Amino acid sequence: MADVAKYGWHGRGIAPLRMMVGVVFAAHGYQKLMVYHFTGVAGMFKGIGIPLPEVSAVVVTLVELLGGLALFFGLLTRWAALLLAINMAVAILAVHLKGGFFLPAGVEYALTLLIANVVFVLAGPGVCALDNLIGKKKIEAPQAT
Repeated sequence: MADVAKYGWHGRGIAPLRMMVGVVFAAHGYQKLMVYHFTGVAGMFKGIGIPLPEVSAVVVTLVELLGGLALFFGLLTRWAALLLAINMAVAILAVHLKGGFFLPAGVEYALTLLIANVVFVLAGPGVCALDNLIGKKKIEAPQAT
């Protein structure tokens, strides 16, 4: 229970949410890369009016794949979450907003992912994250005199 006192219950609750959202984004990035490929994603982006569709396709695919993996492992969590939140904001404005709230075309799913990433930006990665190991100094045993 020592880490509960140190991190609080929110640190324990954020970790599984962060990991699941990371899996979702990594899977979507993997799908864009391996199934649709950059050219297919660029074609879709061109059809919905995303500027510079060839460049945007590469950026979005890599942000989703690498950002999702970073979220899963809790590595550079706040930066990954910020990029993924921007990704979702653009998806909402460009695609989902005109579909109303409910799926299959509405904003509910993308909005949930956007807000989850905003939480990660504000609250950090929680426990079980590589971010918690970065920048920690090794504590050495005191020297006998």
